[in-house]
Amino acid sequence: MTLDEEPTPQRTRAHVILAALITLFGLVVFIVVVRQGRADSAVLFVALPVLLAAAIALTPARTAHGRVFAITTVALLLAAVALHEGAVCVILAAPLVYAVAHGTTALIRALRDASRPYVIVAVPLLLLPGLEGSGLAPRVAPEQTVEVTRVVDLPADQVAERLAAGPRPTAVRSVPLRLLGVPTPVQVSGDGLDLGDRWMFGYHGSSHGPGGHLLAEVDEVAPGRLGFRFTEDSSITGRWFTWRHAELSWQEIGPGHTEVRIQVDYTRGLDPSWYFGPVQQVLLGAGVGHLLDMLALR
Repeated sequence: MTLDEEPTPQRTRAHVILAALITLFGLVVFIVVVRQGRADSAVLFVALPVLLAAAIALTPARTAHGRVFAITTVALLLAAVALHEGAVCVILAAPLVYAVAHGTTALIRALRDASRPYVIVAVPLLLLPGLEGSGLAPRVAPEQTVEVTRVVDLPADQVAERLAAGPRPTAVRSVPLRLLGVPTPVQVSGDGLDLGDRWMFGYHGSSHGPGGHLLAEVDEVAPGRLGFRFTEDSSITGRWFTWRHAELSWQEIGPGHTEVRIQVDYTRGLDPSWYFGPVQQVLLGAGVGHLLDMLALR
């Protein structure tokens, strides 16, 4: 036996029966979650990986973590197909799913190898963080705000002129957006700074369906400030978050220098909050920065 191998645990009927019951329960939970429209809750990203890892860890194997990795990878790819998600969803969720699966495996095997009875109690305790957004537990702070501030080398009146011209398609400069392949608008139209003026952001379609579009309408006008409400959203990003309101303001802070600020309120679509909250905050911050690029405010 090499140092990398784990000693083969003794096969017991109780372990096999428990693993089978956990697997069956996991399948039932998956079906219920999908049918009830809770596929964005923490159940999918935390609870189900816990059940999968627990079932594998309770069965004898020389390299349990290797099997967990392989089966978790297959499960992620199958979920991407079954739930009509793209590669970006799998990439974003994978670190969380792998961490939960391998953490559960390590704990279950440690308790089992120590011949402790706590192994049965560990599974329901590990499932608790996976209840967020499932209906059994409330969502934690789903309404979030992202703010981006940029100082441009333009006087305030020229900033207003560029804003009035509306956004235009431009290459994505943000490294996170490019690396992850996050959908960005490819068809952009609209202009004006008056009440009722509209800006439209269109997205490319994919094999999973049309890319859709996002329509923003000016609903507040004040000196150096605009407010936008979102009247239509059929965009491909609507699965992950919902736009609520946006505010765009600009103020000259010195000769030829203007500070531009965009604040966007949105509702996070994915749970758990402790993982997807910061992830979406970073990605939407990059997306708002891309909007400033489309407004020629670099």
